Amino acid sequence: MRGGVSRPARAASGRRTRQRRPAPALAVARVCVDLPLPHLDRLFDYLVPEADDAAAGPGTRVRVRFSGQLVDAWLLERVADSDHTGRLAYLERVVSPEPVLHPEVLRLARAVAERYAGSLVDVLRLAVPPRHARVEAEPPAAGSVPAGAPSTESIMEFLPDTPGDTPTEVHDQHGGGGWGRYRSGRAFGRALAGGRSPRAVWTALPGEDWPARVAQAVAATVHGGRGAVVVVADGRDLERLDAALTGALGPGRHIALAANLGPAERYRRFLRASRGQVAVVAGTRAAAFAPVPAGLGLGLVVIWDDGDDLHAEPRAPYPHAREVLLTRAQLAGAGVLVGGFTRTAEAQQLIETGWAQPVTPDRATLRRRAPVVTPTGDDPQLARDPAATAARLPSVAWHAARDALAAGAPVLVQVPRRGYLPAVACADCRASARCPHCAGPLELRSASAVAACRWCGRPAAGYACPHCGGRRLRAAVTGARRTAEELGRAFPSHPVRTSGRDAVLASVPAQPAVVVATPGAEPVAERGYGAVLLLDTWALLTRAELRAGEETLRRWLAAAALARPAGDGGRVVVVADGSLPVVQALLRFDPGWYAERELAERRALGFPPVARVATVTGPPAAVAELLAAAEGALPAGTQVLGPVPAGSGAPEREGERMLLRVARGAGPALATALHAAAGVRSARKAPDPVRIQVDPLDLL
Repeated sequence: MRGGVSRPARAASGRRTRQRRPAPALAVARVCVDLPLPHLDRLFDYLVPEADDAAAGPGTRVRVRFSGQLVDAWLLERVADSDHTGRLAYLERVVSPEPVLHPEVLRLARAVAERYAGSLVDVLRLAVPPRHARVEAEPPAAGSVPAGAPSTESIMEFLPDTPGDTPTEVHDQHGGGGWGRYRSGRAFGRALAGGRSPRAVWTALPGEDWPARVAQAVAATVHGGRGAVVVVADGRDLERLDAALTGALGPGRHIALAANLGPAERYRRFLRASRGQVAVVAGTRAAAFAPVPAGLGLGLVVIWDDGDDLHAEPRAPYPHAREVLLTRAQLAGAGVLVGGFTRTAEAQQLIETGWAQPVTPDRATLRRRAPVVTPTGDDPQLARDPAATAARLPSVAWHAARDALAAGAPVLVQVPRRGYLPAVACADCRASARCPHCAGPLELRSASAVAACRWCGRPAAGYACPHCGGRRLRAAVTGARRTAEELGRAFPSHPVRTSGRDAVLASVPAQPAVVVATPGAEPVAERGYGAVLLLDTWALLTRAELRAGEETLRRWLAAAALARPAGDGGRVVVVADGSLPVVQALLRFDPGWYAERELAERRALGFPPVARVATVTGPPAAVAELLAAAEGALPAGTQVLGPVPAGSGAPEREGERMLLRVARGAGPALATALHAAAGVRSARKAPDPVRIQVDPLDLL
């Protein structure tokens, strides 16, 4: 929408207007004001002063007077005339002549805002990092994209050789490495090198050096004369990918963007991409918006492990990096690579609709690379001794760890909970122990610590069970540090190391040791782990979440992929019943089968990605007000479900949540209606905020 500035803005700037002259051509600037109010989510017209004619280009940051206040704004375009009939105010000043908002990124930001019922300015905050004036004033590096192509070695398997090559022949010719081990893998790379835009869902082999494979695909894209954007979940993955890209492309051909760089270095690297000095950008979720040189164009977008919840933006409008990249690829006509050791229901839908093609290993290659997976239900001791089912480390797991350590290999133990004893219960009646002040769960942070509340932090030294009066506590949930303590006693002659939130290990040497890690913090072992033990699986399998099974398999496969192949003695022991579908998928290393099953169940239930679901969360009166404002604009057939309690903390912080469900095709209409309703509340200056999320990951 287009509109003029408000009367207070025109009145306040009247004196300055008389002292200035407009630019001789394209004198009207259309700007997006940096105010997080839904009813201001439209463009406003201002005059460009003649003095700022050269600096005030599209994509620059400016300052404007809006409702009597100076606010930041984005100058999106310049036109000759305005639709506004009144006198326009002038831009106050150009903050920087640097055009950091590129047309392709602006178009993507609009599409993402529409997809997630958000405001354009909120998406722009995610897309462009905050300005750092000192960095911007630094002399720019000479030249643009470094000349020359990537080394031939990095894309050797994608180059044409003998007509009629098959994946098996490529495997034999090139020593068993690279994309030749996958069906359609080499064809995918050849399409990129030839300037085409293939779309693939890649299921990686166990033990795969996935950063090297991604770097090969990017090198093929650069060889074809185009740029690439790669998104990973966290800094550890980015470090590995950064090294692989340097090896494949050479130094200075890409940048790595992450939030932990600090504002100056992050903006410095962003400017290199914005100024067209690199063709490849890798980073965490915000890198999905990073610009590529306009002269090259975007040839490939890559996301690794798209099921990781770190890809979901926690700030409004809460976009998911996978959806951002898929939207960007659709707008730019670029290739797509969605990769991981597992496969999400969203990726499966891309395959079933024909939008993307699967890139998977053949079964013979998979059998050579996969470790042996054993569920504890197959342990013969359980049949002889039913009490053994209660053991946290069953005999089959203990023997697997002992044999691996004896062979000189490290052992990985995955524990879903961090801490020592994150939950305790009454030792007499087994009732959960809760804080007498706020009803939060009690925990023990060490063997000698006093029980304390996880919510308010108050100690509960004199705790007495309100049900039976008992004063003794027992473990209800065992954390990683307590597990390390127990395994240290079980294997006293070997070191025990932990990797989790407090200290994450990047790698461990090929020496006998026990490594206890929480999901996502598993270090890479040189030559792989001799055994991988998946403990406390009930904590993942019993979660009341739509994605519980999918997330469980993702975490298990990520750990199992670090084990050595079966031919080298690699074993994976999962403490779970082998008849469960998610365990069956792990046994066969077949995430595609489980993704098909998961998508079919979502289709029957009418949940994402088959349908569009929006949640509206806030105080009951505010939620009711927003739904009333949206009532007439909601698409036909909208199902309104709820309310249900929405808080995850103490009861006084809880609100309520309503769920709105529509067919997938009606998703844009639903998002438009909710955004308009939020604008109505914003214009009324409603005091209580309401959070709108489209297809949230935490959907129950």
